[in-house]
Amino acid sequence: MGTYEDGSVGIFLRRMTYEDTDLIVTWRNRDAVRRNFIYREPFTRQGHERWIRDMIETNRAVQMIICGLPEGKPLGSVYIRDIDRQHNKAEYGIFIGEEEARGRGIGTAAAKLMLRYCFEEEGLHRIYLRALSDNGQAIRSYEKAGFVREACLRDDVRIDGEYRDIIWMAALNPADGTGPRA
Repeated sequence: MGTYEDGSVGIFLRRMTYEDTDLIVTWRNRDAVRRNFIYREPFTRQGHERWIRDMIETNRAVQMIICGLPEGKPLGSVYIRDIDRQHNKAEYGIFIGEEEARGRGIGTAAAKLMLRYCFEEEGLHRIYLRALSDNGQAIRSYEKAGFVREACLRDDVRIDGEYRDIIWMAALNPADGTGPRA
């Protein structure tokens, strides 16, 4: 794997390992993280280890840890899931687990780095994501990273008894030469 670093924001990406499990479980169970996810069930060590076995080790997903420079302190995670080699696409996700890392442009920088990884290393054509329509901060960050809004699915999910709209966004590989690019 190449080097995926943004010195201006002070982060780099590294592959997630089994040793990151407890930290990821802690992050995913924080209210500030969980409230922006469609899947809101409590996250467990067993569930994350199953994710590693079923998705990471089978190459159906890639997960990275966002680390601060220079010491490498873990700040959050980015991942792609449901990698579809026939259509060269995958779904993107991110969460910033450490409160002090939020609102500093780290999410945008991590998204740009992950897109670069997806296009350069994985050879993917399309990276898409889903965001709750009222998560304006995340949507603006995704747009800054190069994602383009493609659709609004009205009342697409039901969370806590309330139907919510979902925004679909995508970034296309600039090397492929078609459409809006990241």
